[in-house]
Amino acid sequence: MFERTVCGSVPKKHHITHHGEGGALLHEECITQDGFEGPYTIAYHLRAPHLAQPEHPKSTWALPKPLASTTSTSSLARRHYLSGSLACPGDTPTTSRVPVLFNPDLTIGIARPCESDDHYVVNADGDELFYIHEGAGTVITQFGDLPFKADDYVFLPRGTIYRFQLSSSSSSPAGGGRQHWLTFELRGGLHIPKQWRNAVGQLRMDAPYCHRDFHKVQFKGPVDEGLRSVVVKRNDAFHGFVYPDSPLDVVGWDGSVYPWVFPILNFQARAGLVHLPPTWHGTFATRGALICSFVPRVVDFHPEAIPCPYPHSSVDVDEFLFYCRGNFTSRRGVGPGSMSFHPAGIPHGPHPGAYAGSVGHKTTNELAVMLDCVLPLQPTAQAADVEDTNYHKSFVP
Repeated sequence: MFERTVCGSVPKKHHITHHGEGGALLHEECITQDGFEGPYTIAYHLRAPHLAQPEHPKSTWALPKPLASTTSTSSLARRHYLSGSLACPGDTPTTSRVPVLFNPDLTIGIARPCESDDHYVVNADGDELFYIHEGAGTVITQFGDLPFKADDYVFLPRGTIYRFQLSSSSSSPAGGGRQHWLTFELRGGLHIPKQWRNAVGQLRMDAPYCHRDFHKVQFKGPVDEGLRSVVVKRNDAFHGFVYPDSPLDVVGWDGSVYPWVFPILNFQARAGLVHLPPTWHGTFATRGALICSFVPRVVDFHPEAIPCPYPHSSVDVDEFLFYCRGNFTSRRGVGPGSMSFHPAGIPHGPHPGAYAGSVGHKTTNELAVMLDCVLPLQPTAQAADVEDTNYHKSFVP
């Protein structure tokens, strides 16, 4: 998915002998995507990586539960969810996840953990992307450690062995170690939009970010935290395994499949003579969806420009928006942690007065994450508990 990286001790060629300290033969593990046709990483272990035996899974997270089709909350409408009011079923990054919207390609959710994971997790159903709205910590993986803080995207490719270690003092504006994350499970994988790549896969010079903007894992070599349990999610079921030794016994790795962090404020926003469509804010792509970053920026500079987003009637995609902070000129009644869902079939747009009132504005300080997707999103029963039922009426003067 990303540029090739080499960490630690690897042999001069793959699939040949590689010996560790004392002369012991190390065990090569090939982590491949798309069978053997896509990106891959080769890791070298002190011990064979396939010795785990089944056990009861230590913990799980909530799976999407569709709304009953007979309820009023399943009708076609513009919706607003208050993510800060969601009741999280557990305290750890694993158990606190709550799904809000989903379709066959992806699940969007919220996590508000207050305790670190006490075992490892593997998602074999999809790549995972977390947006850290509030909080800080470190993801501990077989590839190395990945520190994160508020305003970071955290990416974990499918099959990564990981656990979240939370920071005791958060870097979020709220302080006090509070954690509030937006979560994406992406069954079609995550990749850089093709328009930002050149023919050899390098990020183009006119892309909205460069390779230096991404933070890679900090490789430390073999790690033993005394933990042996791993929970694997596969086909929307959870499976427990116990290892005889630490699963983080990697002495080196080489490849293009690994976790990374991208700070959202590293995204280089563009401005145009008139309003640019959301595709110009495209940051990451996945099967059937585009994830966009709206960051503080200069707005349209035509003397008669209307900076506020125009009313929009999309016939092909549903739109999801997570508000982080700033002045959201297009919608009133939303604030940090608000989640709006505008389904295809009905137009959406700015609240009354915002469209005309934006004329003459030169900048915006909004920060938000958006997702446009092709397959219809379904609200979950969990989301219905925190819906602002008056949101649809806010479009009327």
